[in-house]
Amino acid sequence: MTPDHSLDRPVWASLTGHHASIAVGDGLARRFPEDVNLFASARDDGEEALRAFGALVAAGRPVYVLQASEIVLPPGCRALQPGMGVQMHATRDLRGAAAGELAVGDIEPLGDADAAEMLALAQLTKPGPFLARTHTMGRFVGVRIDGRLAAMAGERMRFAGYTEVSGVCVHPDFRGRGLARRLSTVVAAHIQHRGDLPFLHAWTDNRAAIALYETLSFVMRCEVRATLLGRG
Repeated sequence: MTPDHSLDRPVWASLTGHHASIAVGDGLARRFPEDVNLFASARDDGEEALRAFGALVAAGRPVYVLQASEIVLPPGCRALQPGMGVQMHATRDLRGAAAGELAVGDIEPLGDADAAEMLALAQLTKPGPFLARTHTMGRFVGVRIDGRLAAMAGERMRFAGYTEVSGVCVHPDFRGRGLARRLSTVVAAHIQHRGDLPFLHAWTDNRAAIALYETLSFVMRCEVRATLLGRG
């Protein structure tokens, strides 16, 4: 793992990068709007930044902290739900494989008109924090079967040179058809077409998801801490 790399603190990198225009906070601590996502981050673990982060958490809903280093609790905050995950990144060009998946013709872009269905699918399958406007963080695609949203995948954190594959979920009625693999391939390939490196996160104990991404030649970069913080 490269020290002080933007991937080590991807939430901060995104909130000061591609998503800076919607960030709530300042140069010391930032969070996403409460209807977009629960992620937040301090600039670093210095006293000034942690104090600003604590004030940001106290002013709103609980937040998720996602970073490679140990999480230092801001003043007035406590860990509500600690967790461990892995961060993975792509190691091969997936654009050729994605062209084949798109040629089937059933993968379609998703947007505001699909927001309610996307939220319902995410609440059912729990791929990670997903709120009413999470879909606005990046490009999402999905597959419909018999008029129902069967699966989706999209983009979340984004900053110079990197975009996260996220929101990958399949309705229980349509599992076992390779939809997660197909949609992950298409999302990652679009990121590569833009010139970015696709990366993603998975819970450490989600062996099925990790195995899926390994078949797409994603490799583990590091372990990450993923902790829900609330007021102390």
